[in-house]
Amino acid sequence: MEAIGTILIDGMNVIGSRPDGWWRDRTGAMRRLAAQVDRWAPHVDDDVVLVLDGDPRDLGVVDHVRVVWAPGARNAADHRIVDLVSETDDPTTVRVITSDRELADRVRALGASVTGSGSFRTDLSEGDSSGA
Repeated sequence: MEAIGTILIDGMNVIGSRPDGWWRDRTGAMRRLAAQVDRWAPHVDDDVVLVLDGDPRDLGVVDHVRVVWAPGARNAADHRIVDLVSETDDPTTVRVITSDRELADRVRALGASVTGSGSFRTDLSEGDSSGA
């Protein structure tokens, strides 16, 4: 099935939406999110892109998600997400997953839609419990 749009996930914002001690093992938290998104991605009709802060790290096997790294200064992933939306032929086909208000405002101004990190986490959890 051909993808009809793109889902851009603000990875650290999603990770940070649940205070589960992720800061003690940042790479482990990234790996867990990537695996969960990878299980979820085949069940949507869109291309899924996980944008993570920092330099590339080993996330294990991730087959259904494109991982984009955003090394550099604070908010590097936010800037990368805005760039990705801007580079899209039709930004109205892009959905950004974030609860960062400033980022949400920036991508909405370009035409993208936004889903909050908490709602997305719920979708991921429901997908995991249903065997997706």
